[in-house]
Amino acid sequence: MRAWIARMTEDNIDQSAIEKAGEILKNGGLAAFPTETVYGLGGNALDAKASEKIYAAKGRPSDNPLIVHIGRMEDLETVAANVPESARKLAAACWPGPLTMIFEKTNAVPLETTGGLTSVAVRYPSNKVANALILAGGGFIAAPSANTSGRPSPTKAEHVIEDLGDKIDCIIDGGDAEIGLESTIVDFYRGDSDDSPPGLLQQRDAGKSAWNRACRSGNPCGGQPCASEGTGHALRNIMRRRQTLRLSRAR
Repeated sequence: MRAWIARMTEDNIDQSAIEKAGEILKNGGLAAFPTETVYGLGGNALDAKASEKIYAAKGRPSDNPLIVHIGRMEDLETVAANVPESARKLAAACWPGPLTMIFEKTNAVPLETTGGLTSVAVRYPSNKVANALILAGGGFIAAPSANTSGRPSPTKAEHVIEDLGDKIDCIIDGGDAEIGLESTIVDFYRGDSDDSPPGLLQQRDAGKSAWNRACRSGNPCGGQPCASEGTGHALRNIMRRRQTLRLSRAR
């Protein structure tokens, strides 16, 4: 299999190609696409088998959660439960943009997408090509970076073609990624705890300007320090810690 490739820019989106790629996603296929941070490897976030395909294509452990990308603010409620007001303020300040937030997942999101966890990571990207594809593909795309695990996150379609061109169905070439770093991650999933502040897991240069705006909206992370781990590992580690905490309290 060799990936079908479509080329476009944010200023000149090929809507027919977007619709074709969207149908691939709706039918359980995989499509690589540009975001403002890095290129993502997308599948239908609400389709367990599509998420399994993402793990297989990347060679990524299946307990490493995938980020769910949305194309409209109101779609957050479909995948995230118990969204606090502080998260809504942060979303208003920073979305669309390079910010990922972690919440309790809804039943709409399969465990295969979240690495077996009851929390979900969500992002609303600002790249217009990405947003068009998300909406054409059903509104919810699970997407880690579009590279084989262990390789650098791709900032050009050429990187994806070389690495994954024979493993996925479609590659949307939207030019170079604007930022080239993964998004900032903030954890709003408190589990059974009502007193733990949200945690800033990872602050990339990509998110600094957005984060400065967010901090002015009320310091939503309670001064928590950043972590230096990669996006996937940061997500897995924080979600596992939250899950362990809830299980210990249940005993």
